[in-house]
Amino acid sequence: MSASNRADILTKTAKALKKHYKPAVPPADRSVLEHLLYACCLEDTKHDAADDVFAKLQESYYDWNEVRVTTIAELSEVMTSLTAPPRAANRLKRALQGVFEKYYSFDIDILRKGNLGKAIKEFESINGITPFGISYVTQNALSGHSIPVNAGAFTLFVILDVITEAESAKGRIPGLERAIPKNKGVEFGSLLHQFGVDFTASPLSPKFRSIILEIDPTAKDRLPKRTPKKAAKKKAVKPKTDAKSSTTKKSKTTATNKPAKKSTTKRLAKKKPR
Repeated sequence: MSASNRADILTKTAKALKKHYKPAVPPADRSVLEHLLYACCLEDTKHDAADDVFAKLQESYYDWNEVRVTTIAELSEVMTSLTAPPRAANRLKRALQGVFEKYYSFDIDILRKGNLGKAIKEFESINGITPFGISYVTQNALSGHSIPVNAGAFTLFVILDVITEAESAKGRIPGLERAIPKNKGVEFGSLLHQFGVDFTASPLSPKFRSIILEIDPTAKDRLPKRTPKKAAKKKAVKPKTDAKSSTTKKSKTTATNKPAKKSTTKRLAKKKPR
């Protein structure tokens, strides 16, 4: 797809999503670390669920270091309202461990004071932070222009032919930040995220299919298809018994079971002479 066509589809996407969703604006008073950890909760779930879990984490643990040393199983119990609690708990622990190993501290607000490009590279070098997390922090904590994209949104852009399957696998959407201006980035990121989560949960829903066709009617043939139901397993049929062989076998058995007749010669030999 040409750059102009891609930009046109992305612009139409922003307009269509705005009709069906309301943007969720994150609190501005969060620290850089808090924005990162919130992104770990948010990546594949809705904003209200992420808000609820993030508040529970802050209430249930003394500090973020206690969260870092807590098991994924225990964290999952606190994060049950998310779409995939174990996956989110794993992201959270890995992000905390990566930050701790790099800075030996959880106060990383100093990254706000430096060069944006350098700060982004710092985050990219931290083990355990997903591309979604990096984009979310760049946008909401560092005031950069980077739109976080979840798995459902990548699927949407493949259907709309904005990106290829290969680009989706690499987590790339060429021209996204050029098509969506920075002053609309937070709003679009929130709308896109909500659609992505809903679409992942119900890819065959008529509502979401109509939104896609509203953006691009030619995407009809690229929409997810219903998988045909598996054919019922055929009942095993017992092999037919060969009548001839059965009769032969029966006759042999009968013959074997009958006692043998005594020889006539032997019977005559046993008679006494007169």
